[in-house]
Amino acid sequence: MRIVLALGGNALLARGQALTAENQRENIQRAAKNIADIAGEHQVVIVHGNGPQVGLLMEQNAAYQEYSPQTTPYPMDVLGSQTCGMVGYMLQQELRNSDARLNVATLVTQTQVSKEDPAFANPTKFVGPVYSEAKAQEIMASSDKQFKADGEYYRRVVPSPMPKEIVEVAQIETLLNADNVVIACGGGGVPVSIENGHSVGVECVIDKDLTAELLAERINADLFVILTDGSIYRNYGKEDQAEMKVATPAGLADFTFPAGSMGPKVDAVCKFVQSGRGEAAIGSLFELDKVISKQAGTLITQGEGIEYY
Repeated sequence: MRIVLALGGNALLARGQALTAENQRENIQRAAKNIADIAGEHQVVIVHGNGPQVGLLMEQNAAYQEYSPQTTPYPMDVLGSQTCGMVGYMLQQELRNSDARLNVATLVTQTQVSKEDPAFANPTKFVGPVYSEAKAQEIMASSDKQFKADGEYYRRVVPSPMPKEIVEVAQIETLLNADNVVIACGGGGVPVSIENGHSVGVECVIDKDLTAELLAERINADLFVILTDGSIYRNYGKEDQAEMKVATPAGLADFTFPAGSMGPKVDAVCKFVQSGRGEAAIGSLFELDKVISKQAGTLITQGEGIEYY
């Protein structure tokens, strides 16, 4: 079975956890063990998030410019490619450490976006560390950066346009057919636009779940899995919450999910199922084997209605 896994940022760095290489390594070791357990039996592509990592590099760039004003900060497409190498290297190494029989390849992948996308007029994607409201207002007053409330704190927001095409999809296909576990489209892919036949970087961040869905379509995956904290719930956090076992796009259309968390994930899995290529699932990384065998998480498939555990 050909599977695309979208690996949530919580699998790399827990919210509020220090952005150290040691913390990332420890979390990635746990992630790699669960993925390695299923990678020997299936063709697997891993798409990982990079929000905290890009944010850290942005802050380091800004700090260095204070020391060296002539050194302008690197643009977000370059920072995105750096995180593809950093996280890809750790995942690649720990997958092999978990199972030395695996062949693993990391591919820095470009994702095409349109500069006419309305997202550029309304930045919504959170990147970087958290700030107090006062500090965020101070930064906005002295720069062109934009901040919005993220819970009780404030974080920088940047545009998040829709992915249009994946430039290296043929190379991903080649690596899969050569029996590699492929790590691709990290952070949603390096954002580029094609202008007069040339690829140029774009200052934005692409939602990795939407890029993973597009990739799943382009390579005709059998299963698209978003790995996050767990299943889809009806009325999550309320007394009458209920865990969904099987859901359909038609059934999920009756619910509203938070735009900052489960909403984009539900949109992505529904889009893949509606493409007619296969099924999708949302579940916990630490139950991946059970999610694959339809014993845990929420399976999204064709049909009507919702089935609960």
